[in-house]
Amino acid sequence: MFAAPGVTLRGDIMKTTKNRRWAVGITGAVLAAWHILCIPAHTAPVGHTQFKPGEIWTDTRGTPINAHGGGILYYDKVYYWYGEVKTGKTWLPECNRSWNGTRVETVGISCYSSGDLYNWKYEGNVLPAVQDDPGHELHKSKVLERPKVLYNAAARRFVMWMHVDSQDYSLAHAGVATSSSPTGPFQYLGSFRPNGAMSRDMTVFMDEDGKAYLFHASENNATMHICLLTADYLKPTERFVRVFEGRSMEAPAVFKHQGRYYLMASGCTGWAPNEARSAVAESIWGPWKELGNPCRGPQAESTFRGQSTYILPVADRSSTFILMSDRWIQNDLPDSRYLWLPITLTDKGFQVHWQTTWRLNN
Repeated sequence: MFAAPGVTLRGDIMKTTKNRRWAVGITGAVLAAWHILCIPAHTAPVGHTQFKPGEIWTDTRGTPINAHGGGILYYDKVYYWYGEVKTGKTWLPECNRSWNGTRVETVGISCYSSGDLYNWKYEGNVLPAVQDDPGHELHKSKVLERPKVLYNAAARRFVMWMHVDSQDYSLAHAGVATSSSPTGPFQYLGSFRPNGAMSRDMTVFMDEDGKAYLFHASENNATMHICLLTADYLKPTERFVRVFEGRSMEAPAVFKHQGRYYLMASGCTGWAPNEARSAVAESIWGPWKELGNPCRGPQAESTFRGQSTYILPVADRSSTFILMSDRWIQNDLPDSRYLWLPITLTDKGFQVHWQTTWRLNN
């Protein structure tokens, strides 16, 4: 989500969390709830043959897909879509009133699978929220956002990174969970501040050489950090760089094409949409050159009333990328919609053109 600008941090959580205790498992009750997910009533299943940005998107059961702020893993010729489950009443905690930070109770992380990117099978709630322990980082009263999953081939393990936070967004941690299967269940390992730095909106990116990186909004959202992960993808290394200093960018989405790295992000305006930013670099460490708003068409100045979450490289199509965005509905978060749009590569960078409907072969 759009993290709160200007949050005042407690002194105790400003300290490095290098020695923070990691949780080592999840309770049997949580495992039993793995496949439980509160979702709207089913409608007649529909076979989808095109993308319709902003419209209700149903899964193979006819139920609206519930995977917000998500990302995609392509593994063994199947796409897996992980995202935040948003159900129930939307409300405004008093601690977030200054920036209208509405929320719903945390339910967990959903997973869907697809072979064609149009039709998605629900695989379950693969990392459920904790119901009965208010002190747990995954308790339903807290924040669990922007899940992204990598496959570590050496360890034969699926690794999920996510934004873990307190209700008032002062914790600002990155969390990690693992599984032996892409459809879970995932075991929560714990959270921390990478290299002692705040971490809110984030994504992960795996390069062609197998190295993986964490991009995260840090320093109270003022500056983004890029951090190399350890070879097992479970922790940050000490190698990181500060980029876009003072630019207040969040919701990072990253892709690589013909040796260049591209990034799309948003500004920090609560749930309200704003003008997207884009950037390019010859090295993942920078320097990064900003390219301006890549969006074209009606409401391009507000990213089509959306916010970036992931850029998907389509398998077996070397120059085909899809921007995944969320159109947040502040006062009814479960009704927030998905905006999937094709990326057009240009000599100077990339563009995203609005389309009411489109297909991959367009």
